[in-house]
Amino acid sequence: MSHLRIRQAIAIVLALIVPFALVAAGQQEAGAKSFRVGISKLMPHPALDAVEQGVRDFLATTDLEISYDLQNANGDIATASSIAQKFKSDRADVVVGIATPSAQALAQVFPERSGVPVVFSAVTDADEAGLVATNIAGVSDKNPVAAQIALLAEVTGAKTIGNIYASGEANGVILMQQAKAACEALGISFIASAVANTAEVKMAAQSIIDRVDAIYVATDNTVCSAIVSIDDVTKRANKPYLTADPGGAKELDFLIGWGFDYYVIGLETGRVIESVLRGSKAGEIGTVYIEDPKNFELWFNLDVAERLGYTIPQSLLQEAAHIVQGGTLISK
Repeated sequence: MSHLRIRQAIAIVLALIVPFALVAAGQQEAGAKSFRVGISKLMPHPALDAVEQGVRDFLATTDLEISYDLQNANGDIATASSIAQKFKSDRADVVVGIATPSAQALAQVFPERSGVPVVFSAVTDADEAGLVATNIAGVSDKNPVAAQIALLAEVTGAKTIGNIYASGEANGVILMQQAKAACEALGISFIASAVANTAEVKMAAQSIIDRVDAIYVATDNTVCSAIVSIDDVTKRANKPYLTADPGGAKELDFLIGWGFDYYVIGLETGRVIESVLRGSKAGEIGTVYIEDPKNFELWFNLDVAERLGYTIPQSLLQEAAHIVQGGTLISK
C-alpha cells in the first residue's frame, strides 16, 4: 500500500473514531453530574409541601442534573420505613427526610457505613432525634418556644395554656416539654393532651378546652395537619390559640401566628444537598439553623382579637409581617 493510501486510511479511521470518542466523553461528563435524589415527606401539609418545593426550586438554580423520587408516607411510620428501603434498592445518591420520623427512618436504613448522605429538613432537635452522624446533615426548624408562650400570655393574659402533641413523634414530645418548661418559668399552668394520629386531635382539643385560657399549637406535624379541628374547637369555645405555623392557618381563626417561612427552610435544605453532591461531607455540615429574623414571621388576626376582646399593642403590630383585618390578609 502506498504512503498516500495509508495516510488516507488513517484519516478515514480517525474521522470515524474521533466523533464517537467525543460523544462518549460528553456522556461521561454528563453522567458525572447526574444524581438520584430521594425525598421522603412525612405527610401532605402546607409547611412540608413548601419545604419540598423550596428544595427543588433551589436545586433548579444549580448546574446539577438531578432526577427525583418524591415519596409521601401519609403520616405512617411503617410507610416511611418502606420508602427508605425503596431508596436503598434504587441506589439513591442522596436521601432527604422532611420531618423527623421520615428522617429517622432514612437514618436507620442508611447508617454511616452505607456511605449514602442523609439530609433532614424541618426537624426540631437533631440531637434528641438521633440524627447526628458522619453521613447526616440538615436544616432545623427549631422555634423560640419560650418567646412564643410569653407572647401568647402577654396578649391574652392566659393563666393556663394547653397543648396537644403527638406522643409518637420525637419533635412533638420535645416541643411539648419546652412549652411546659416555658409555662412553669412564667408561673402559668400547663395542660397537655397526647394524640397518636390526626383523627384524635379534635377529641384531644375538646378534652382540655374548658380547662385552659388559650392553646399553643407547636410545629408538631400530626397536630398541624389537623389544625382545622383545633380551630373549630377554639372558635366554638371563644378561646384563642397561637400557631407556630401561621402559613398553614391563613384561612383560619388563629389569634397569633409566629413561625418560619417553610419555603425558606426548603431553600436552605437545597443548599445543603448541593454542598453534599459537590463533595462536602454531611457530618461536617451538621445541623443548620436559620437565624435571620426576616425568615421568622409574626402574624396577628385582628378580627379574632376584636371578637374575643383582646387589644394587640401597636408596638407588636409594627413588628408583624402579616395582619388579618376585615377578612383580608394584609402583608407588609
